[in-house]
Amino acid sequence: MDKRCKILFLVTESWYFLSHRLALARACRDHGWDVVVATRVSPEWPIDEPGIRVVPLTMRRTGRNPIEEVVALVQLYRMLRREQPDIVHAVGLKPVLYAATVGRFAGIRRMVAALAGMGYIFMSASLRIGMIRAALVRWLRLALRRRGVWLILQNGDDADMLIGGGVVTASQVRIIRGSGVDLDYFQPEPEPDGPVVFAVVSRMLTDKGICEVVWASREMQRLSLPVTVQLVGSPDLDNPTSLSEAQLRSWHAEGCIQWLGQQSDICAIWRQAHVCVLPSYREGLPKTLLEAAACGRPIITTDVPGCREVVRPEVDGLLVPVENWTSLAAAMIRLAASPELRREFGANARQLAEAEFGSEAIIAQVISLYDHILADCP
Repeated sequence: MDKRCKILFLVTESWYFLSHRLALARACRDHGWDVVVATRVSPEWPIDEPGIRVVPLTMRRTGRNPIEEVVALVQLYRMLRREQPDIVHAVGLKPVLYAATVGRFAGIRRMVAALAGMGYIFMSASLRIGMIRAALVRWLRLALRRRGVWLILQNGDDADMLIGGGVVTASQVRIIRGSGVDLDYFQPEPEPDGPVVFAVVSRMLTDKGICEVVWASREMQRLSLPVTVQLVGSPDLDNPTSLSEAQLRSWHAEGCIQWLGQQSDICAIWRQAHVCVLPSYREGLPKTLLEAAACGRPIITTDVPGCREVVRPEVDGLLVPVENWTSLAAAMIRLAASPELRREFGANARQLAEAEFGSEAIIAQVISLYDHILADCP
Protein backbone atom coordinates (compact mmCIF):
# COMPACT_ATOMS: atom_id res chain seq x y z
CA MET A 1 0.00 0.00 0.00
CA ASP A 2 1.19 3.50 -0.84
CA LYS A 3 2.43 5.13 2.38
CA ARG A 4 1.45 8.58 1.11
CA CYS A 5 -2.23 7.70 1.12
CA LYS A 6 -4.74 9.18 3.51
CA ILE A 7 -7.95 7.50 4.61
CA LEU A 8 -10.76 9.30 6.38
CA PHE A 9 -13.35 7.39 8.39
CA LEU A 10 -16.69 9.19 8.70
CA VAL A 11 -19.03 7.98 11.45
CA THR A 12 -21.64 9.82 13.46
CA GLU A 13 -20.64 8.65 16.95
CA SER A 14 -17.24 8.09 18.54
CA TRP A 15 -18.50 5.07 20.50
CA TYR A 16 -19.40 3.30 17.26
CA PHE A 17 -15.98 3.96 15.77
CA LEU A 18 -14.28 2.58 18.88
CA SER A 19 -16.40 -0.58 18.98
CA HIS A 20 -16.58 -1.35 15.25
CA ARG A 21 -13.79 0.39 13.29
CA LEU A 22 -10.85 1.02 15.61
CA ALA A 23 -9.07 -2.23 14.70
CA LEU A 24 -9.37 -1.40 10.99
CA ALA A 25 -8.06 2.11 11.57
CA ARG A 26 -5.10 0.72 13.49
CA ALA A 27 -4.33 -1.65 10.62
CA CYS A 28 -4.36 1.25 8.15
CA ARG A 29 -2.06 3.22 10.43
CA ASP A 30 0.30 0.25 10.74
CA HIS A 31 0.43 0.06 6.94
CA GLY A 32 1.80 3.59 6.93
CA TRP A 33 -1.36 5.45 5.99
CA ASP A 34 -2.43 8.78 7.37
CA VAL A 35 -5.63 7.99 9.29
CA VAL A 36 -8.29 10.59 10.10
CA VAL A 37 -11.57 10.01 11.94
CA ALA A 38 -14.35 12.55 11.51
CA THR A 39 -17.08 12.05 14.09
CA ARG A 40 -19.13 13.53 16.90
CA VAL A 41 -16.96 12.85 19.93
CA SER A 42 -18.79 11.96 23.12
CA PRO A 43 -17.05 12.90 26.40
CA GLU A 44 -17.70 9.34 27.56
CA TRP A 45 -16.08 7.87 24.44
CA PRO A 46 -12.95 9.87 23.55
CA ILE A 47 -10.69 8.65 20.76
CA ASP A 48 -7.12 8.80 22.05
CA GLU A 49 -5.11 6.59 19.75
CA PRO A 50 -1.53 7.30 18.57
CA GLY A 51 -1.33 7.92 14.84
CA ILE A 52 -5.07 8.50 14.43
CA ARG A 53 -6.17 12.12 14.10
CA VAL A 54 -9.69 13.13 15.10
CA VAL A 55 -11.76 15.84 13.41
CA PRO A 56 -14.82 16.69 15.55
CA LEU A 57 -18.13 17.06 13.74
CA THR A 58 -21.57 18.16 14.91
CA MET A 59 -23.49 15.74 12.66
CA ARG A 60 -25.85 13.46 14.59
CA ARG A 61 -27.31 10.10 13.60
CA THR A 62 -30.78 11.59 13.64
CA GLY A 63 -31.75 15.15 12.92
CA ARG A 64 -35.06 16.81 12.21
CA ASN A 65 -33.98 20.44 12.19
CA PRO A 66 -33.37 21.47 8.56
CA ILE A 67 -31.06 24.31 9.56
CA GLU A 68 -28.88 22.00 11.64
CA GLU A 69 -28.70 19.53 8.76
CA VAL A 70 -27.64 22.23 6.32
CA VAL A 71 -24.96 23.33 8.78
CA ALA A 72 -23.78 19.71 9.06
CA LEU A 73 -23.57 19.38 5.27
CA VAL A 74 -21.59 22.62 4.94
CA GLN A 75 -19.27 21.58 7.77
CA LEU A 76 -18.72 18.20 6.11
CA TYR A 77 -18.06 19.79 2.71
CA ARG A 78 -15.46 22.15 4.16
CA MET A 79 -13.76 19.37 6.09
CA LEU A 80 -13.53 17.08 3.05
CA ARG A 81 -12.28 19.89 0.86
CA ARG A 82 -9.61 20.72 3.44
CA GLU A 83 -8.51 17.15 4.18
CA GLN A 84 -8.63 15.77 0.61
CA PRO A 85 -8.33 12.10 1.63
CA ASP A 86 -7.48 9.48 -0.96
CA ILE A 87 -10.39 7.36 0.30
CA VAL A 88 -13.40 8.30 2.38
CA HIS A 89 -14.85 5.35 4.29
CA ALA A 90 -18.33 6.41 5.42
CA VAL A 91 -20.20 4.15 7.84
CA GLY A 92 -23.97 4.31 8.29
CA LEU A 93 -26.84 5.61 6.19
CA LYS A 94 -26.52 9.29 7.03
CA PRO A 95 -22.72 9.55 6.67
CA VAL A 96 -22.96 7.66 3.38
CA LEU A 97 -25.65 9.93 1.97
CA TYR A 98 -24.02 13.15 3.12
CA ALA A 99 -20.47 12.21 2.12
CA ALA A 100 -21.54 10.95 -1.30
CA THR A 101 -23.59 14.10 -1.89
CA VAL A 102 -21.03 16.75 -0.94
CA GLY A 103 -17.95 14.67 -1.68
CA ARG A 104 -18.18 15.07 -5.44
CA PHE A 105 -18.18 18.87 -5.04
CA ALA A 106 -15.31 18.71 -2.53
CA GLY A 107 -13.08 16.83 -4.98
CA ILE A 108 -13.39 13.37 -3.41
CA ARG A 109 -12.78 10.75 -6.08
CA ARG A 110 -12.91 7.50 -4.09
CA MET A 111 -15.42 6.47 -1.48
CA VAL A 112 -16.33 3.33 0.42
CA ALA A 113 -19.92 3.38 1.64
CA ALA A 114 -20.57 0.88 4.44
CA LEU A 115 -24.12 0.07 5.51
CA ALA A 116 -24.28 -2.15 8.58
CA GLY A 117 -27.97 -2.91 8.13
CA MET A 118 -31.14 -1.47 6.69
CA GLY A 119 -32.47 -0.32 10.04
CA TYR A 120 -35.74 1.26 11.15
CA ILE A 121 -36.33 3.28 7.97
CA PHE A 122 -36.28 0.11 5.86
CA MET A 123 -38.27 -2.03 8.30
CA SER A 124 -41.15 0.19 9.35
CA ALA A 125 -44.55 -0.43 7.73
CA SER A 126 -45.96 3.04 8.43
CA LEU A 127 -47.08 5.15 5.49
CA ARG A 128 -45.02 8.16 6.57
CA ILE A 129 -41.83 6.11 6.92
CA GLY A 130 -42.61 4.43 3.60
CA MET A 131 -42.61 7.83 1.89
CA ILE A 132 -39.32 8.73 3.57
CA ARG A 133 -37.90 5.35 2.52
CA ALA A 134 -38.85 5.96 -1.13
CA ALA A 135 -37.13 9.35 -1.06
CA LEU A 136 -34.01 7.89 0.56
CA VAL A 137 -33.79 5.13 -2.05
CA ARG A 138 -33.87 7.74 -4.82
CA TRP A 139 -31.24 9.79 -3.00
CA LEU A 140 -29.03 6.73 -2.52
CA ARG A 141 -29.32 5.89 -6.21
CA LEU A 142 -28.24 9.39 -7.23
CA ALA A 143 -25.44 9.50 -4.68
CA LEU A 144 -23.94 6.03 -5.06
CA ARG A 145 -24.46 4.88 -8.63
CA ARG A 146 -21.30 6.39 -10.09
CA ARG A 147 -17.65 5.60 -10.67
CA GLY A 148 -15.38 5.76 -7.67
CA VAL A 149 -17.98 4.56 -5.14
CA TRP A 150 -18.03 1.06 -3.66
CA LEU A 151 -20.60 -0.29 -1.22
CA ILE A 152 -19.81 -2.69 1.62
CA LEU A 153 -22.76 -4.73 2.86
CA GLN A 154 -22.77 -7.41 5.53
CA ASN A 155 -25.20 -9.95 4.10
CA GLY A 156 -26.58 -11.12 0.77
CA ASP A 157 -30.18 -10.13 1.51
CA ASP A 158 -29.26 -6.45 1.74
CA ALA A 159 -27.17 -6.74 -1.43
CA ASP A 160 -30.04 -8.33 -3.36
CA MET A 161 -32.41 -5.60 -2.19
CA LEU A 162 -30.19 -2.67 -3.18
CA ILE A 163 -28.97 -4.18 -6.44
CA GLY A 164 -32.50 -5.28 -7.36
CA GLY A 165 -33.80 -1.79 -6.57
CA GLY A 166 -31.27 -0.22 -8.91
CA VAL A 167 -29.51 1.67 -6.11
CA VAL A 168 -26.10 0.28 -7.08
CA THR A 169 -24.70 -2.11 -9.64
CA ALA A 170 -23.46 -5.55 -8.66
CA SER A 171 -19.89 -4.54 -9.55
CA GLN A 172 -19.98 -1.81 -6.89
CA VAL A 173 -20.92 -4.17 -4.04
CA ARG A 174 -18.65 -6.13 -1.74
CA ILE A 175 -20.10 -8.38 0.94
CA ILE A 176 -17.82 -8.29 3.97
CA ARG A 177 -19.36 -10.00 6.95
CA GLY A 178 -19.26 -7.48 9.75
CA SER A 179 -16.30 -5.86 11.45
CA GLY A 180 -14.97 -9.13 12.82
CA VAL A 181 -14.24 -10.28 16.35
CA ASP A 182 -10.95 -10.36 18.25
CA LEU A 183 -10.47 -14.11 18.72
CA ASP A 184 -7.60 -13.60 21.17
CA TYR A 185 -9.62 -11.33 23.44
CA PHE A 186 -12.91 -13.22 23.25
CA GLN A 187 -11.93 -16.69 24.42
CA PRO A 188 -14.17 -19.70 25.16
CA GLU A 189 -14.56 -20.76 28.77
CA PRO A 190 -16.62 -23.50 30.42
CA GLU A 191 -20.11 -22.37 31.30
CA PRO A 192 -20.56 -21.35 34.95
CA ASP A 193 -22.25 -23.37 37.65
CA GLY A 194 -25.72 -22.50 38.88
CA PRO A 195 -29.03 -21.67 37.20
CA VAL A 196 -28.95 -21.04 33.46
CA VAL A 197 -28.41 -17.39 32.52
CA PHE A 198 -29.69 -16.04 29.20
CA ALA A 199 -28.02 -12.77 28.21
CA VAL A 200 -29.15 -10.19 25.65
CA VAL A 201 -26.34 -7.73 24.82
CA SER A 202 -27.84 -4.98 22.71
CA ARG A 203 -29.19 -1.48 22.60
CA MET A 204 -32.54 -1.52 24.32
CA LEU A 205 -34.78 -1.23 21.24
CA THR A 206 -38.07 -2.90 20.41
CA ASP A 207 -36.53 -3.76 17.01
CA LYS A 208 -33.97 -5.89 18.85
CA GLY A 209 -36.80 -8.08 20.14
CA ILE A 210 -36.50 -6.96 23.75
CA CYS A 211 -40.26 -7.16 24.35
CA GLU A 212 -40.32 -10.75 23.05
CA VAL A 213 -37.52 -11.59 25.49
CA VAL A 214 -39.56 -10.19 28.38
CA TRP A 215 -42.65 -12.17 27.37
CA ALA A 216 -40.61 -15.36 26.99
CA SER A 217 -39.08 -14.77 30.41
CA ARG A 218 -42.51 -14.35 31.96
CA GLU A 219 -43.51 -17.68 30.44
CA MET A 220 -40.51 -19.39 32.01
CA GLN A 221 -41.39 -17.77 35.31
CA ARG A 222 -44.93 -19.11 34.99
CA LEU A 223 -43.45 -22.58 34.58
CA SER A 224 -41.23 -22.00 37.66
CA LEU A 225 -38.04 -22.67 35.70
CA PRO A 226 -34.84 -21.74 37.59
CA VAL A 227 -33.37 -19.42 34.96
CA THR A 228 -32.23 -15.80 34.81
CA VAL A 229 -32.70 -13.45 31.87
CA GLN A 230 -30.35 -10.47 31.69
CA LEU A 231 -30.63 -7.40 29.47
CA VAL A 232 -27.26 -5.73 28.93
CA GLY A 233 -27.29 -2.35 27.24
CA SER A 234 -28.82 1.09 27.42
CA PRO A 235 -31.68 2.87 25.67
CA ASP A 236 -30.85 4.77 22.49
CA LEU A 237 -33.00 7.87 22.57
CA ASP A 238 -31.89 8.87 19.05
CA ASN A 239 -33.66 5.74 17.76
CA PRO A 240 -37.47 5.91 17.44
CA THR A 241 -37.84 2.31 18.64
CA SER A 242 -35.92 2.87 21.86
CA LEU A 243 -37.39 1.61 25.10
CA SER A 244 -37.49 4.03 27.99
CA GLU A 245 -35.39 3.69 31.09
CA ALA A 246 -38.61 3.74 33.11
CA GLN A 247 -39.91 0.70 31.21
CA LEU A 248 -36.68 -1.22 31.73
CA ARG A 249 -36.65 -0.38 35.44
CA SER A 250 -40.26 -1.51 35.67
CA TRP A 251 -39.45 -4.92 34.18
CA HIS A 252 -36.45 -5.20 36.47
CA ALA A 253 -38.60 -4.42 39.52
CA GLU A 254 -41.18 -6.95 38.36
CA GLY A 255 -38.44 -9.58 38.42
CA CYS A 256 -39.01 -10.99 34.94
CA ILE A 257 -35.58 -9.77 33.80
CA GLN A 258 -32.43 -8.25 35.24
CA TRP A 259 -31.50 -5.02 33.52
CA LEU A 260 -27.76 -4.48 33.95
CA GLY A 261 -27.49 -1.33 31.84
CA GLN A 262 -24.40 -0.52 29.78
CA GLN A 263 -21.40 -2.72 30.56
CA SER A 264 -17.85 -2.23 29.34
CA ASP A 265 -16.53 -5.76 29.99
CA ILE A 266 -18.52 -7.92 27.56
CA CYS A 267 -16.21 -10.89 28.12
CA ALA A 268 -17.32 -10.90 31.76
CA ILE A 269 -20.94 -11.01 30.62
CA TRP A 270 -20.36 -14.13 28.56
CA ARG A 271 -18.28 -15.77 31.30
CA GLN A 272 -21.25 -15.72 33.66
CA ALA A 273 -23.91 -16.44 31.02
CA HIS A 274 -24.89 -19.75 29.46
CA VAL A 275 -26.77 -18.69 26.30
CA CYS A 276 -26.78 -15.65 24.01
CA VAL A 277 -30.20 -14.39 22.90
CA LEU A 278 -30.94 -11.78 20.22
CA PRO A 279 -34.43 -11.97 18.64
CA SER A 280 -33.81 -8.95 16.39
CA TYR A 281 -36.14 -7.97 13.56
CA ARG A 282 -33.29 -7.39 11.06
CA GLU A 283 -29.53 -6.82 11.22
CA GLY A 284 -26.48 -6.24 9.10
CA LEU A 285 -24.34 -8.74 10.98
CA PRO A 286 -24.63 -8.29 14.76
CA LYS A 287 -21.30 -8.00 16.52
CA THR A 288 -22.81 -9.23 19.76
CA LEU A 289 -23.52 -12.63 18.18
CA LEU A 290 -19.93 -12.87 16.92
CA GLU A 291 -18.55 -12.07 20.37
CA ALA A 292 -20.82 -14.64 22.03
CA ALA A 293 -19.83 -17.27 19.45
CA ALA A 294 -16.15 -16.53 20.01
CA CYS A 295 -16.73 -17.05 23.74
CA GLY A 296 -18.21 -20.47 23.00
CA ARG A 297 -21.78 -19.63 23.88
CA PRO A 298 -24.76 -21.12 22.02
CA ILE A 299 -27.03 -18.62 20.30
CA ILE A 300 -30.77 -18.19 19.97
CA THR A 301 -31.67 -15.62 17.34
CA THR A 302 -34.23 -14.91 14.65
CA ASP A 303 -34.38 -16.24 11.12
CA VAL A 304 -33.87 -12.81 9.54
CA PRO A 305 -31.17 -11.17 7.39
CA GLY A 306 -27.97 -10.66 9.34
CA CYS A 307 -28.81 -12.95 12.24
CA ARG A 308 -29.10 -16.19 10.28
CA GLU A 309 -25.62 -15.60 8.81
CA VAL A 310 -24.12 -16.30 12.23
CA VAL A 311 -26.12 -19.39 13.23
CA ARG A 312 -26.29 -22.81 11.62
CA PRO A 313 -29.54 -24.24 12.98
CA GLU A 314 -29.06 -27.24 15.24
CA VAL A 315 -25.29 -26.89 14.87
CA ASP A 316 -24.28 -23.87 16.94
CA GLY A 317 -27.65 -22.44 17.90
CA LEU A 318 -31.35 -22.12 17.20
CA LEU A 319 -33.28 -19.87 14.82
CA VAL A 320 -36.80 -18.76 15.71
CA PRO A 321 -39.44 -16.82 13.76
CA VAL A 322 -39.30 -13.05 14.12
CA GLU A 323 -41.72 -11.37 16.55
CA ASN A 324 -42.75 -14.75 17.96
CA TRP A 325 -42.21 -14.89 21.70
CA THR A 326 -43.73 -18.36 22.10
CA SER A 327 -41.15 -19.89 19.75
CA LEU A 328 -38.46 -17.92 21.53
CA ALA A 329 -39.61 -19.24 24.90
CA ALA A 330 -39.65 -22.82 23.58
CA ALA A 331 -36.06 -22.45 22.30
CA MET A 332 -34.90 -20.99 25.61
CA ILE A 333 -36.61 -23.76 27.57
CA ARG A 334 -34.99 -26.38 25.35
CA LEU A 335 -31.46 -25.07 25.93
CA ALA A 336 -32.10 -24.49 29.62
CA ALA A 337 -32.89 -28.20 29.97
CA SER A 338 -29.84 -29.54 28.10
CA PRO A 339 -26.28 -28.73 29.23
CA GLU A 340 -25.01 -31.26 26.67
CA LEU A 341 -26.67 -29.37 23.80
CA ARG A 342 -25.37 -26.05 25.12
CA ARG A 343 -21.81 -27.39 25.21
CA GLU A 344 -22.11 -28.86 21.71
CA PHE A 345 -23.58 -25.69 20.21
CA GLY A 346 -21.06 -23.49 22.04
CA ALA A 347 -18.06 -25.45 20.79
CA ASN A 348 -19.39 -25.32 17.23
CA ALA A 349 -20.05 -21.57 17.54
CA ARG A 350 -16.41 -20.98 18.46
CA GLN A 351 -15.27 -23.03 15.46
CA LEU A 352 -17.45 -20.94 13.16
CA ALA A 353 -16.08 -17.71 14.63
CA GLU A 354 -12.53 -18.93 14.05
CA ALA A 355 -13.28 -20.04 10.49
CA GLU A 356 -15.22 -17.03 9.22
CA PHE A 357 -15.40 -14.04 11.56
CA GLY A 358 -11.93 -13.32 12.94
CA SER A 359 -11.11 -9.62 12.82
CA GLU A 360 -7.77 -10.18 11.05
CA ALA A 361 -9.48 -11.90 8.11
CA ILE A 362 -12.21 -9.25 7.91
CA ILE A 363 -9.69 -6.39 8.04
CA ALA A 364 -7.65 -8.06 5.28
CA GLN A 365 -10.75 -8.09 3.06
CA VAL A 366 -11.34 -4.37 3.61
CA ILE A 367 -7.72 -3.45 2.96
CA SER A 368 -7.80 -5.57 -0.20
CA LEU A 369 -10.78 -3.48 -1.32
CA TYR A 370 -8.80 -0.29 -0.64
CA ASP A 371 -5.99 -1.62 -2.84
CA HIS A 372 -8.47 -2.42 -5.60
CA ILE A 373 -9.98 1.06 -5.37
CA LEU A 374 -6.63 2.79 -5.67
CA ALA A 375 -5.73 0.65 -8.69
CA ASP A 376 -9.11 0.93 -10.37
CA CYS A 377 -9.53 4.67 -9.82
CA PRO A 378 -6.00 6.14 -9.88
